[in-house]
Amino acid sequence: MSKKLERVIGIYDEGRKGPLLVVLGSMHGNEPAGVLAMEEIFRMLDREPIDNPRFKFRGRFIGLRGNLAAIKENKRFINKDLNRQFTLENVDRIMNAEDDSTLDSEDKELKGLIQLIRKEIEEYNPERFILLDLHTTTAFGGIFSIATDNPESQRIAVELHAPVIRGLINGIQGTTLHYFNSDNFKPETVAVTFESGQHDEELSVKRAIAAITNCMRSLGCVRAEDVENKHDKILIEYSRGLPKIADLLYCHSIASEDGFVMAPGYENFQKVEAGEILAHDRKGEIRSKETGRILMPLYQKQGEDGFFIIKTIEEFGL
Repeated sequence: MSKKLERVIGIYDEGRKGPLLVVLGSMHGNEPAGVLAMEEIFRMLDREPIDNPRFKFRGRFIGLRGNLAAIKENKRFINKDLNRQFTLENVDRIMNAEDDSTLDSEDKELKGLIQLIRKEIEEYNPERFILLDLHTTTAFGGIFSIATDNPESQRIAVELHAPVIRGLINGIQGTTLHYFNSDNFKPETVAVTFESGQHDEELSVKRAIAAITNCMRSLGCVRAEDVENKHDKILIEYSRGLPKIADLLYCHSIASEDGFVMAPGYENFQKVEAGEILAHDRKGEIRSKETGRILMPLYQKQGEDGFFIIKTIEEFGL
C-alpha cells in the first residue's frame, strides 16, 4: 500500500509573533518545483540556528501541497483545474456541501486547503496573512510574478526580482489570487504568484527557493543580514534582459474539444507580431490578435489557456 501523501510539508515557528506566510506548491500536480523547494527550505531553516546562532525568525511559515490526487498521477488536474475553482460561488457550494460524495476530486482538494488554512489563521491569529503560490510553465524562457491590484501584493512581487505581470487575473477567473484577500479572510490578506521556470528544469527549484527566501525577507520574517546574496543573484541573473513590468493584452482561452495545438518553439517573453500564426485548432489557424510578447504557451494536453499576450510599459510608449 502506498504511503499517504500529506498536505502539510512543514511548519516553522520560533515563537516570535509576526505574519503568517502560507506557501503553496503543486496546485497543478505536474509542477513539482514548488514542493521540492519547500522541502529544501525547511531543511535549511532547521540548520540555520545551528550554523548562525544570531538567526531569528518572526512569524509562522507553513508549506502546503496543493492538489494531492493530481500529484500522485503527475497530472495538471484530475477532473478540472484546481487553480480555476476559487470563485465565491464555487467555494460556498463546496464548503457547505452536506455530503462529500457529491464532490469531485478538485472540490475535495479545495475544501481540504481552505479548511486547513482557516484553522491555522484561527489558531495563530496573525495581523497579516500572506499567500505565495508557486508555479512553473510548460515553456522555457523566463520567470515572472503575478500580483493583484493590492499595493502590498505588488510590493512583494517586485521584491522577488522577476518581471511583474499586471492584469493577468483579469484574463482568467477563480485563481488563488482572486480568492485570498481581505474580503474573504479576517486578517489583512494578500496573495502573490511566482512562476519559477519550466516544469522539469532543475533550476526552477533553486529559483523557487530564492523566491520564498526573498518573500520572507520582504515580510520581515527573516533579517536582511541573514539572507545570502546568492538568492538575489539567482533571480536577478535569470531576469536579465526581461521587462520589469508588463500588462496583459490578450488571453486565448481553450476547451478540451477544441483540439488546440501550440506551434512549436515558443518561449515566455518571446516577441510576436499581430497576425502571426501561433497555434491551430479544429477550426484552423490561430493568429495573434496583438503585437507583444507571448506568455505561457501551452505545451501539455491539459489546460484552459492556450497562451497570453503581454506588452511592456516601454512597448506601450509610456
